[in-house]
Amino acid sequence: MNLKLKTLTFGILLSCIFSFGQDSLPKTTKVKQLQESTVNTNSVTVVDSLIDGKKVTKTEIKAELDSTSIRNLEDHQLASEIDEKWLEELYSNNLFDTIYKTVSELKYEPVEYPELPTDTLKARLKVLNARTPFNIEYNPSLESVIKSYLKNRRQSMERLMSLSDYYFPLFEESLDNYDIPLEVKYLAIVESALKPRAKSRVGATGLWQFMFGTGKEYGLNVSSYVDERSDPVKSTVAASKYLARLYKIFGDWDLALAAYNSGPGNVSKAIRRSGGYENYWNIRPYLPRETAGYLPAFLATMYIFEFAEEHGFKKERPNFHYVETDTIHVKKMITLDQVSELLEVPIEELQFLNPSYKLDVIPFIKGENYTLRLPREAIGKFVTNEEQIYAFAENEFNKREKPLPQFFDSDSKVRYRVRSGDYLGKIARKYGVRVSQIKQWNGLRSNNLRIGQRLTIYPRTPVTSQKVASSSTVKKTINTEGKSTYKVQKGDSLWSISQKFPGVSVQNIKDWNDISSNKLKIGMTLIVSN
Repeated sequence: MNLKLKTLTFGILLSCIFSFGQDSLPKTTKVKQLQESTVNTNSVTVVDSLIDGKKVTKTEIKAELDSTSIRNLEDHQLASEIDEKWLEELYSNNLFDTIYKTVSELKYEPVEYPELPTDTLKARLKVLNARTPFNIEYNPSLESVIKSYLKNRRQSMERLMSLSDYYFPLFEESLDNYDIPLEVKYLAIVESALKPRAKSRVGATGLWQFMFGTGKEYGLNVSSYVDERSDPVKSTVAASKYLARLYKIFGDWDLALAAYNSGPGNVSKAIRRSGGYENYWNIRPYLPRETAGYLPAFLATMYIFEFAEEHGFKKERPNFHYVETDTIHVKKMITLDQVSELLEVPIEELQFLNPSYKLDVIPFIKGENYTLRLPREAIGKFVTNEEQIYAFAENEFNKREKPLPQFFDSDSKVRYRVRSGDYLGKIARKYGVRVSQIKQWNGLRSNNLRIGQRLTIYPRTPVTSQKVASSSTVKKTINTEGKSTYKVQKGDSLWSISQKFPGVSVQNIKDWNDISSNKLKIGMTLIVSN
C-alpha cells in the first residue's frame, strides 16, 4: 500500500480544535552566610544569617528582600489481531473524545476566494505532496476548506503562527526522537489551538488533549497543584510515545491517527464494517462522523502554514522563543507571583511559560521533579539569590496561614465587576495585590474570567504609620494631567521606587510609563499614579 496514502489519516486527528478555534538579592547589604535548620519535613525552616557580621532572622532578611458475539460468525482477522495487541498493551480504547462539533459539521460548498485560483492550488498541493509523507491530492472539498480558512480565519491563523514559533521547535525535537513525521506538529494546532490549558467538554486537557486515564498511563500526573497534561515538554513526550505505539499496532499512520482521535476500537470496527479494507479513505464512511472532518481540516492547516508567505500572512512577534528560556528545579514551594515580584517578570509571562501549575503555585514534593521555566535573563538573578528567594517565599507562606480576619478588614474590601479586556494580572496590578490572592479570595482554580463576574478584592493599603510617614517625605510632583511623578535618583530601582508609593507595583510603573526593561536613568521622570 502506498506509504503516503497510509499516512493520510495521521492528519485527520490533527484538525480537532482548529475550529475553536539559581548570593544575595539585589539589596544594599550583602548576605554573607545563610544557614538553615529544619525541625522536621513539615516544620517551618528557621533561617539565621550574617549580614555584615550581624546575626539576623529570616523576617529581617525578608525586610531586605521584600521586595495534566455470536458463536457462528467469524471475526475479521486483522481487526481481531489489532484488538488483541491493544488489550495486551493495556491501553484505553478511547484516548480522546475531543471531537468538536464544528469539525463534524465542516462545510464543503464552494467558497469564493479569487486570490487563490484552482490551478494555483493544484500546483502548490503537488509541491506539498512531494515534500511530505502525506498523500496530498487536490479535491474540491479540500479546496473549499482551504479557501474558507483563508477567508474567515486569517487573524486566528496569524496568532497561531506566532505561537508556533515557540512551540514547534519543542514538538519537532520530540517527534524526531520517536521517528514520527514532523508534520504531526500540526496536531497540537488542530487539537488545542496551541493553548496548553485547553480543556474539552469531556475533560481532555492540554496541547495534545489527553484524557485523565491515558495521561496517567503515559506518566502525566494530575494533582491539586499540577496538571502535567498542560506541561508542554512532558505532554509532548507522552504524545510522541503514544503515537509511536499506535503506529506499531496498526502499521499505518493514517489508521494510527484515526485511533489517536476516536480510539483504536472505533478503527477496528470500521475495518470490519467496510469488509476488511485497511485504507483510511475506504473505511472513512464507517468511522465516527466527527472523525471524517479531520483530514481536510488538517491538510488545510498544513497548506496555510506551508504557504503563509504566499498568502501574505503577517505573524505577530512572539514574546519568547523556546531557546531563550531555561528551567530551574525548585527546592521549596514558591508561587509565580512571588517570583514575579522578586525578579520583576510580569505574571502573565510566568503563566505562559509555566502552564501546568493550576493555582500558580509550584509545590515541592519529595520524589517529584517540578521546575520553574524563566526567560534566560531572569535565570541568573534567581540562581544567584536562590536561598534568599526561598526564605522570602517561606516567610510569606507562614503569614498566609493565619486566619483571614487578621489580615483583612471587611470594611476595606472591594467588589469588582469584570469588564471586557480584563484579566487577573491587570486587576491585581490595579489594586496592588497578587493574582494568587485574588484566586484565593474568590475560590478560583483557573485564570479564566467572564464579563460581569464579581470579584472580592482586599486592596493593599499602607498599614504602618512609619511607612506612611516615610512615603510622605518622598519628593513627587503633579504633572499637567494631574498625575503624580517622581524623578529617579542615584541608587533607585523600580522595586525601591514602588515601595515609596503604597499600592504601586513595579508593573504599574512599567505600564504607566510605557517601559519594558528594568533599567533607569538618573533624572528621568516617572508617573507613579494612575
